[in-house]
Amino acid sequence: MPDPVLDHPLIAARYFFPARAKLPHPFWVETGPARLACFYHRPHPEAKTLVHFHGNGEVVADHLADLVPALEQLGYNCLLAEYRGYGQSTGVPALGAMLADVEPIIKSLHLPPEKLVLFGRSVGSIFALEAAARFPSIAGLILESGIADPLERLLLRVRPEELGLTFEQFQAVVARDLNHPAKLARYRGATLILHTRHDGLVEVTHARRLFEWAPEPKKLHIFEQGNHNTIMFSNFQEYFRQVQTFIDSLPE
Repeated sequence: MPDPVLDHPLIAARYFFPARAKLPHPFWVETGPARLACFYHRPHPEAKTLVHFHGNGEVVADHLADLVPALEQLGYNCLLAEYRGYGQSTGVPALGAMLADVEPIIKSLHLPPEKLVLFGRSVGSIFALEAAARFPSIAGLILESGIADPLERLLLRVRPEELGLTFEQFQAVVARDLNHPAKLARYRGATLILHTRHDGLVEVTHARRLFEWAPEPKKLHIFEQGNHNTIMFSNFQEYFRQVQTFIDSLPE
């Protein structure tokens, strides 16, 4: 289990920005303390299922009008994973608990890992990488505007002494539970990394580091248009062409 310090209320209050929104037909995932209101769409039962972990200031409902129909048109299924305290889910955000929630989310599909593709956008990359490490035979991993260095991001919002730790102690916690090079080393599938050169929130250097750590086969695509929050809309056709080419290249 992740270190309890990651569930400290200060991290939750300063790092996560949950919004509330209802879904027309929630796909409930039980984690014990929380019920996660995810969204499951399976129009192509024999096809790959993309498991999507959204960004920090987003909820699953934000992606129903664009991502879901785009993936359906390309011939894929999707599970849009919701976080505790977000959308219609119960509970409150807590980083350690949210990392642990990844396992019941994946298991709720009752599908072989080889039929799944993980997709982590922005802060969702943290949870997609956790899933890749826990289920290393998953077929594919897509990281969009992903985070290479969680310690860097956490230190923007919280000081270790506020958590009752020294810098070295906090660094050790993050190195144990949020070690992205180590998680990618455990993963055995293919990786696609998408980023925009003009991302003002998560610099493109994060994408380059993730690409360096990822196992082969892997691909890095840097878009020249858009920013952190407009990367998909500013590059819609090319964005989904990259996704389609990647998923279609995975073993059946």
